[in-house]
Amino acid sequence: MQNKTRSGMDTFLESICGEYQAQNRIDPADYERYNVKRGLRNADGTGVMAGVTQIGNVLGYYVQDGERVPAPGKLIYRGIDVEELVDGFVSEDRFGFEETAYLLLFGQLPTRERLDAFRRLLGENHTLPPMFTEDMILKAPSPDVMNKLARAVLALYSYDETPDDMSLPNQLRQAVQLIARVPTIVAHAFAVKRHYYDNESLYIHRPQPELGVAENFLYSVRHDNQFTQQEARLLDLCLVLHAEHGGGNNSAFACRVLSSSGTDIYSAIAAAVGSLKGPRHGGANKKVMEMFRYIEEGVKDWADEDEVRDFLGRLLRKEAGDRSGLIYGMGHAIYTLSDPRAVILKKFARKLARTKGMEDEFRLYETVERLAPEALLTVKGEEKVVCANVDLFSGMVYKMMGIPQELYTPLFAVARIVGWCAHRIEEVYQPGNRIIRPAYKAVAPMRTFVPLDQR
Repeated sequence: MQNKTRSGMDTFLESICGEYQAQNRIDPADYERYNVKRGLRNADGTGVMAGVTQIGNVLGYYVQDGERVPAPGKLIYRGIDVEELVDGFVSEDRFGFEETAYLLLFGQLPTRERLDAFRRLLGENHTLPPMFTEDMILKAPSPDVMNKLARAVLALYSYDETPDDMSLPNQLRQAVQLIARVPTIVAHAFAVKRHYYDNESLYIHRPQPELGVAENFLYSVRHDNQFTQQEARLLDLCLVLHAEHGGGNNSAFACRVLSSSGTDIYSAIAAAVGSLKGPRHGGANKKVMEMFRYIEEGVKDWADEDEVRDFLGRLLRKEAGDRSGLIYGMGHAIYTLSDPRAVILKKFARKLARTKGMEDEFRLYETVERLAPEALLTVKGEEKVVCANVDLFSGMVYKMMGIPQELYTPLFAVARIVGWCAHRIEEVYQPGNRIIRPAYKAVAPMRTFVPLDQR
C-alpha cells in the first residue's frame, strides 16, 4: 500500500539528523534544576494534582509520615469498588458492561427500567450513519485499526447535525452514540484491514440491535457470527475492567486537555484514541504477547523455574526479546501489591485455560508473575514492590477466545470510550472550567539573526 522508493526527502532528512541532534539537546540536569515534574509525576512517584473528579479512583498505596506504603489495589467507579460491581452482575449471571457504562456516564446505578431503556438506546445506535463504512472505512484502509478508529471518530463530526452544540443533552446524546458506534467502527475497520492487508475475504456484518456490546462485537468480527455465552460473558467482563481508570491516565487526561479548550467531543475522543495506541498505554497488551512469544521460544521447559528466571534476566539485560530491558505486564504507576483488574482477570483466565487445554501456558504466565520482582531486584537492583498489571492477563484471555492480536488495543478503546466520554462531560461542565495549560521552561540561549549570505 505504500511507496517504498527512496525519495529526496529521505536523503535530505538523513543528512540533517546530526545537525538537529546537536541543536536540540536538552541537558537532563535541567529537569532537576528547574524542579520539572517529568511525566507530571512528583519525585516520590505520585501524580501532580491537576483536578478533581467524581468518576473514578485508583488506589494502590497510602501515605504515612511522608512515605508511600504499598497496599492492595482498588479500582473505584463512581464510589463503587469494581470488585463489588463485578460480583454483583456475575452472581446474577448477566452482562455488566451496559450497566457500568450507565453508572460512569450518569453517576448512579440504573433501575431495571432505566437499564433496559439504556440498552435499547445503545442497540438503536450501533449502526453507523448511511454510507459511513463505504466512505470513511472502505475507501481508505489502514494497517492499524487504532489509526482508522481515530480518523473515523473525527469523521463522525461531519455526520452530526449539531456537532458543536455544548448543551448537556447534546453532549450526552453524542456520548451515547459514540459508546454504541465505536465497537462497530472497530469491527468494520478490522474487516477492511484483514481484506486489504492480509488478503482475506471481506465480511462486514450489520450489528444486531437485540445484542449487547460484547455479543455484538464477537458477532461482527467473526466470519460465521458464532460465539459462545462463555466467550461473550468473559469479553463483557474485560470491557467492564477497562472502562475507566481515573482522570490521570494518559488518554483520559488527553481527552480532558482537549475538552478544556472548548473543542467538540469528536476531536477530544480522537485524541484519546491516539494516546491509547501507544505501547506505554493501551498498546502494552500487544507487547506482553510479543514478550511471551520470545519466552515460549527461548525457554525449553516452561516448568523449569531456573530456566524461566534466567530468561527474564536476559530480557532485563537487553539480551533477548525486543531488547527494551523491560518485562511487560509487570509494574504500574499506582498499583503496588496488586492490580485488582489483573486479580479478577486471572481468576477467570484460569477457568478458561482449563476448558481450552492451555493450562501449561497459563502456568508460565503465573511463573513470570511470581519471578519478575526477584529478577528486577537481581538485575536492576529495583527494590520497589511490583505486581502484575492488567495487561499481563488480558492478552492471554483474548488469545484463548481466538481474538486476533490486532484487536487487543482497539478492544481497550471499545471499553474506555465510556470513561473518556464521562471525563469529557465532567471537564466541560465543572465549575470554573479553564483551559489546561502547564508551563515549560525555555532553556535555549538568546541569539542574533544572521543574514542568509553570512551563514
